[in-house]
Amino acid sequence: MSTEIPQSTSQPGMAERAIDATADVSRTIGEVAGGLRAGVDRLTSAVEESRKPGGALATVAAVTREAPLASLFVAFLFGMAVARRR
Repeated sequence: MSTEIPQSTSQPGMAERAIDATADVSRTIGEVAGGLRAGVDRLTSAVEESRKPGGALATVAAVTREAPLASLFVAFLFGMAVARRR
């Protein structure tokens, strides 16, 4: 007669599975947040470069200051063109 306790190969319980799922979700959220942070940094850098003298945003800002009504009209027409395509 043996006094050894048989080792059972039981499946993980509900609590263990929930903890594993939570850890996976937390890791995924961390990766997504890191990706978003990198994207925001690149976008911020691009906007800063474009605002420098001679950049596209600097030119648009100057034209808008000189002729605000004409700029508003152009923006309206552009919005109508984009809206009609959808």
